[in-house]
Amino acid sequence: MEFDCLLCRCAEADTDICGAKEDYELITVHQFCLYFASDLHPQGSEQEEERVYHFLDILHAAYQAMMTVCFVCGKIGATVACLGIGCDRRFHLPCAVEGGCVTRYFPPYSAFCWEHRPRQQKLEVPEDTNCLICMDSLEGRTTYGTMVCPVCKHAWFHRACIQGQAMRAGAFCFQCPLCQNRKVFQTEMLLMGIRIPVRQASWEDNNPYADLYERHGSCNARECLCPEGREGAEPDGPWELFLCCSCAAVGTHRQCSNLGNSEEDTWECESCAGLGTRKCRSTRLLLA
Repeated sequence: MEFDCLLCRCAEADTDICGAKEDYELITVHQFCLYFASDLHPQGSEQEEERVYHFLDILHAAYQAMMTVCFVCGKIGATVACLGIGCDRRFHLPCAVEGGCVTRYFPPYSAFCWEHRPRQQKLEVPEDTNCLICMDSLEGRTTYGTMVCPVCKHAWFHRACIQGQAMRAGAFCFQCPLCQNRKVFQTEMLLMGIRIPVRQASWEDNNPYADLYERHGSCNARECLCPEGREGAEPDGPWELFLCCSCAAVGTHRQCSNLGNSEEDTWECESCAGLGTRKCRSTRLLLA
């Protein structure tokens, strides 16, 4: 059974905004619903891995929220308070985007309503400019939904689009899609409420490009004479394994292709030899 988060009361909230669900004894809460809850004061430091929340404190914060109303959806249970001076607006974390709110995903996890949120420098979108990510049209100036790179000022994109890119790229690869600035760009996006997870890019998960880094390691001669078979190789001698000096995708043992004993020997596979490729010194497989 899928349980609601006790703090935002939403079972299907966007995890890009609310984070993963965590269990505290008999209750379930989203990670960032905890961090942004105004009535919750964790023990430990501001660092995420050192924050300590207690079951009774979470219950108390949820009870306090029963007396507050979300200014976006009008329902009770709003735990996130705007930090604007004199502002008493509160909202549920999943309602932040709909309400034009900015939530800063770094300690001390501050939040601002539409009136008090930080804003980018006011710039006009040039004519016929589309979002660099989805290629759809943009509004005529920087707004909550339309953002621009603070460095080059030529890269325009939707807030939702750049948030999606940040989640896929992670802190190690997230950068301006046009000028490729990382440091200033990431700082600006964080201040404007874009969540940038501290992890490697999602396309690096499970090492999908591992095969590209593997070197060819077998003999492709029509008849392999090596006693240890096509995969066998020695650092020198008749069973030294050479790779084609042009493509490095085909190999042969010295003996299997009647190569001489000189260290200057070169070898090129039949496919490359007929393509007019330049002869070069042989590429050898380095043995561990």
